[in-house]
Amino acid sequence: MESLLISIVSLLTVCLAALLIRRKTNANMGTARLFPGGLSLHNSRARRHALTFAAALAGLAFSASPVFAQSEGGEASLRLPDLSDVTFFGGLDGHRLLMGGLVVCLLGLGFGLAMYMNLKKLPVHRAMREISELIYETCKTYLITQGKFILILEIFIGIVIILYFGVLSGMEPFRVAIILGFSLIGIGGSYGVAWFGIRVNTFANSRTAFASLEGKPFPLYAIPLKAGMSIGMMLISVELFIMLCILLFIPGDYAGPCFIGFAIGESLGAAALRIAGGIFTKIADIGADLMKIVFKIKEDDARNPGVIADCTGDNAGDSVGPSADGFETYGVTGVALITFILLGVPDTRVQVQLLVWIFVMRIMMIVASAISYFVNDAIAKARFSRADEMNFEAPLTSLVWITSIVSVVITFIVSYLTIPTLGGDATQWWKLATIISCGTLAGAIIPELVKVFTSTDSRHVSEVVTSSREGGASLNILSGLVAGNFSAYWLGISIVGLMSIGYYVSTMGLDALMISTSLVQVAPVFAFALVAFGFLGMGPVTIAVDSYGPVTDNAQSVYELSLIEQIPEVEAEIQRDFNMTVNFGRAKHLLEENDGAGNTFKATAKPVLIGTAVVGATTMIFSIIMVLTDQLRDSVALNSLSLLHAPFVLGLITGGAVIYWFTGASIQAVTTGAYRAVEFIKANIRLEGVEKASVEDSKKVVQICTQYAQKGMFNIFLTVFFSTLAFAFVEPFFFIGYLISIAVFGLYQAIFMANAGGAWDNAKKVVEVDLKMKGTALHDATVVGDTVGDPFKDTSSVALNPVIKFTTLFGLLAVELAVSLTNRNNGDTTLTRILALGFFLVSVFFVWRSFHGMRIGTLQAQAASVGVGHLPND
Repeated sequence: MESLLISIVSLLTVCLAALLIRRKTNANMGTARLFPGGLSLHNSRARRHALTFAAALAGLAFSASPVFAQSEGGEASLRLPDLSDVTFFGGLDGHRLLMGGLVVCLLGLGFGLAMYMNLKKLPVHRAMREISELIYETCKTYLITQGKFILILEIFIGIVIILYFGVLSGMEPFRVAIILGFSLIGIGGSYGVAWFGIRVNTFANSRTAFASLEGKPFPLYAIPLKAGMSIGMMLISVELFIMLCILLFIPGDYAGPCFIGFAIGESLGAAALRIAGGIFTKIADIGADLMKIVFKIKEDDARNPGVIADCTGDNAGDSVGPSADGFETYGVTGVALITFILLGVPDTRVQVQLLVWIFVMRIMMIVASAISYFVNDAIAKARFSRADEMNFEAPLTSLVWITSIVSVVITFIVSYLTIPTLGGDATQWWKLATIISCGTLAGAIIPELVKVFTSTDSRHVSEVVTSSREGGASLNILSGLVAGNFSAYWLGISIVGLMSIGYYVSTMGLDALMISTSLVQVAPVFAFALVAFGFLGMGPVTIAVDSYGPVTDNAQSVYELSLIEQIPEVEAEIQRDFNMTVNFGRAKHLLEENDGAGNTFKATAKPVLIGTAVVGATTMIFSIIMVLTDQLRDSVALNSLSLLHAPFVLGLITGGAVIYWFTGASIQAVTTGAYRAVEFIKANIRLEGVEKASVEDSKKVVQICTQYAQKGMFNIFLTVFFSTLAFAFVEPFFFIGYLISIAVFGLYQAIFMANAGGAWDNAKKVVEVDLKMKGTALHDATVVGDTVGDPFKDTSSVALNPVIKFTTLFGLLAVELAVSLTNRNNGDTTLTRILALGFFLVSVFFVWRSFHGMRIGTLQAQAASVGVGHLPND
């Protein structure tokens, strides 16, 4: 009777949450904190949503109240072995060996900071510097707003952490505080590298624009790549430094909670920054691009108040998002591997050997990337430093391949030196190195396949242009869809092929190191995790080529917005002050051409990150399976991981539904926000008698983008959050099927959307740069295709990566929470099923709200829109 009463109270609190959320508010967000004081949710609205979450999760607290003491279990109870117990080459024990890794991380930080300072000192005209600083100020305000927003979301993740670890598991408060503390460190890491990324990129954009004035192509390649390497080295070094500190300085019985908290925090930060940034940037991009068709104005026309917002979005979506995403990807993949080793490897000595080997390999990533960058830079200088023409993609491609080859060689050397004998087997070192190398090669092979579908020189992009000549925007869009679908096939087959090689090698005795069971093979799961680890084997370079794009895109905008051609006697001034002979026409051509290369390499990094998320998710799912099957000893539970188990099949089907909802919800946020931005720009743009848009109008466009990014992110996060709780509480093996499904559906949806968008983007670039047909019907058709591709490639596809990882990682807690409640009720699932229904109803409400609360609205609502436009009612 008590349990039934508690269940009813729980359900009522969830229903109350839904009712609170649905209440209408007359607060107009357009009045909330205009620039520069901040762009945030209205205070009353934030308080209302906080109350909503607290009420909903209070239900969980009620249900937990009678079950206070339970021995802690799961990942947070994992105890790290003493690394000093095993010696490696040179007689160094594991602890002392990894201490040297901290020095390498500090050197990596120094490398990134040195490049940052070098970029800052590069020559730049004051007009261009002023524009880049204005872009940075808007980026800074946006990022401050997002930081506050992430902390609101962290409150509710924190509630679940406290309920599970502090209430159900009976963990002492100090250890719970450690988990919460390291979740904040994880958020801070994602947030900090994102901030560093926008600062570097906004230095580099004006310096690249200025370097173009001389008419030589090489500086236009070298400066953006230097900015990207600065970000990549900083990101990897910071992430690895934090993880090494946990491994080396935190007591073994506390390290597990630290790693879990850190991974959850960085995953939350990355998801919020990636999703919100993706929505922001594409609202701004579409709003600015459509003005080219409506008013027949040039790219990045200074009179267009949407251009500053577009430049801010290039950093919010294409710099902030990838930086945070990359930081989270490396951290979560590392935590997944650590978890697997501690759960799946019974021999403590082998555990130490594998842990030290993994971290030494991660340290060598930094070394391999630095060596490869300097080698490639020397080659590129010899080939192109004096050239009048260059293929911007060529040195970027060679950098990727050089890094891949160097990383593979170092992998085998380090493996031989650190684990010459593993578990009494002297052959495992080359087998493990081979498995990792499959992933490392994927980091070079996947970009080559992506270029087939997105490069300005590819036949697929040429097909998009050709079809647009006669069929206009209609055939342009259809040809882009073809490119995206074909790309999903070839990239999917390549990933499966490389994973298959890893699987084959894992059957060559690797099982002897793992938990022994006649029911399942554990070694292939470890092999898949190592393939995911290998995907990241050239981490700084992967981040660098991805960050190349935002700089090249912004450089073109900075050039136009600076109005440098209209400054009186500017050529003589530049000749006098910088000893440079100016060629404006050549500069504009090179900037546009380089932007095409940036588009291509932005596209190449996306499948690498999503591939890592999907392959790495198998390792995290394994952790859940280990808990549910009593370390793989429960044959009845193992039989539930079968197509003959109906809940498992239903979970597989459910995952696809959530992936397609997410795609629609994220594009809906972009669509509505872009509508409001276009509405405002069309009403306020002034083309006569002015040289540039007013700063106030530009700020209002940025405000529109920020508002809809936050609103869209809020709906999406709550749906993912409550869906994860609901499906974990329904039935554990239903949830396993669900996690597998979102990984598989998400992989192909992300690849398809990213490469279709890349093909549309570069088809427009071909028309603008190669064909010189701006302002024509063909150009208009490719602009339409590009605006369709914008949310495809930079909102929905890229955000699937952190969504998959956050769901899987948070799901570790959610499913253990559900199992704990069931066990405390002597196997009775009534309570968990009722809670599952309550959480599901809340998630469905937010699914409904992600469209109906975000729709453009009626003509009456449009007529009532004033100023910056209002957000739809709740």
